[in-house]
Amino acid sequence: MAPRLQLTGITKRFPGVLANDNVSFSVRPGEIHALLGENGAGKSTLVKMIYGIMQPDAGEIRWNGQPLSVSNPKAARKLGIGMVFQHFSLFEAMTVLENIALGMDAKIHARDLEARIREVMEQYGLKLDPHRTVSTLSVGERQRIEIVRALLLNPKLLIMDEPTSVLTPQEVEQLFVVLRQLAAEGCSILYISHKLHEIKALCDTATILRGGKLVDTCDPKVETSRSMAEKMIGAGLKEITKPAGRSLGQEKLVVNRLSIPGAGPFGIALKDINFTVRGGEIFGIAGVAGNGQNALLLALSGEVLSGDAEAISIDGAPVGQLQAKSRRLKGLASVPEERNGHAAVPEFSLADNTILTARDRLGMVSAGLIKAGAAKTYAGEVITAFAVKALGPGATAGSLSGGNLQKYIMGREILQKPAVLVVSQPTWGVDAGAAAAIHQAIVDLAAAGSAVVVISQDLDELLSLCDTLAVINEGRLSRPMQVAGADIEEIGLLMGGIHGEAPTTPTAELELAHAH
Repeated sequence: MAPRLQLTGITKRFPGVLANDNVSFSVRPGEIHALLGENGAGKSTLVKMIYGIMQPDAGEIRWNGQPLSVSNPKAARKLGIGMVFQHFSLFEAMTVLENIALGMDAKIHARDLEARIREVMEQYGLKLDPHRTVSTLSVGERQRIEIVRALLLNPKLLIMDEPTSVLTPQEVEQLFVVLRQLAAEGCSILYISHKLHEIKALCDTATILRGGKLVDTCDPKVETSRSMAEKMIGAGLKEITKPAGRSLGQEKLVVNRLSIPGAGPFGIALKDINFTVRGGEIFGIAGVAGNGQNALLLALSGEVLSGDAEAISIDGAPVGQLQAKSRRLKGLASVPEERNGHAAVPEFSLADNTILTARDRLGMVSAGLIKAGAAKTYAGEVITAFAVKALGPGATAGSLSGGNLQKYIMGREILQKPAVLVVSQPTWGVDAGAAAAIHQAIVDLAAAGSAVVVISQDLDELLSLCDTLAVINEGRLSRPMQVAGADIEEIGLLMGGIHGEAPTTPTAELELAHAH
């Protein structure tokens, strides 16, 4: 039997970048095939060519043994190629049915479309009310809309781009059931993910890209997560080492009944947030995106002030009504989720970007004048310590890749040796090697006595890094729990909150009650 999809010598160039360099692999009917590689490895470019968003410069794509030229996504869908993107394209004020109708290529009466949607959902166990407004749905339920929309086309190949990055553990299991059923019916699945334990559990084959080139095609079930990660980065992966017999120090950060109104009509309000972080402790905050993580970072950093000075304390001093500069002088450092424009000014040099947060703590200003030499020296120290690929302290932040800018920003804050570090998405967009280095730097900072708060959507990252964990859902924070004895099932329920199907059994009712 001919492969469902076969790529031979696919090459794609952009100005100054060879995104795909002579890439060849094939996907069989009914196969779940992983496409692995770090950011910038060429995965997105490759699937965009398969889906018709762009065209290859060289090479050949074959579909069921026949040469194929996909002129646009509509042509791809007509062939039976569906794609579920990482970032959903949904209108929150519209219903499930209306959103699916907008994504259909052919005109179909609403009554007939609803009947087809219910038929697909029944076939694959995808529970969803077509008349629910999207704004009332969890992230997992929103993903089901995208999946149903793709399944209505009876796809022969389904491309999934980071499908579990914002799902609870329970939603991940539900997704895997659907994908295995699809594969059993003959649908090929091209699955992109950085979660290697999921690749081992789900996929039949893995194609690994590095720097635009194919480096291996392997069986993920016989590989380890570590061996696949090392193939992706082309180097050994360092283990995080925590000092043995650590003892936690005094309370460094205390958050007491912190409440902040939501910003704008769609902002998430923080409601009675309580937690304490001691010196030497790494405190993780898990949650599905959009549940108040950004609001919490802004409130802790001092960019948004609390109405109560006692709501946040650093080393016993109330700071709830102090601005960000004053909190930094008290020993706080922070890294927001958004790199460009929030954590760094793209047009500024790296040296100038250090002045934004380190000028007072590291004495970069004297009598109102900036000490350019001190800023340049510190920027050089950060570049060296965190292996940042840049043309020196004079390079603009905007000239760095996303991963290198993330390393620079993390280094800029960590090397200040703050008493309290609050960071959101610390390894967003960096490769496995750089992520391990950032994790080790966080562990070392905590070992030196700092209190660290890590806000992350990556539950695996939190479980490997943190001592204590809490879950944020719709602006409320769960009780803290020790990571060593954490129950993944309970964390998933807390992440899911009140979303999803109504409980039908006393056990389910108890579980949901416990989640709140």
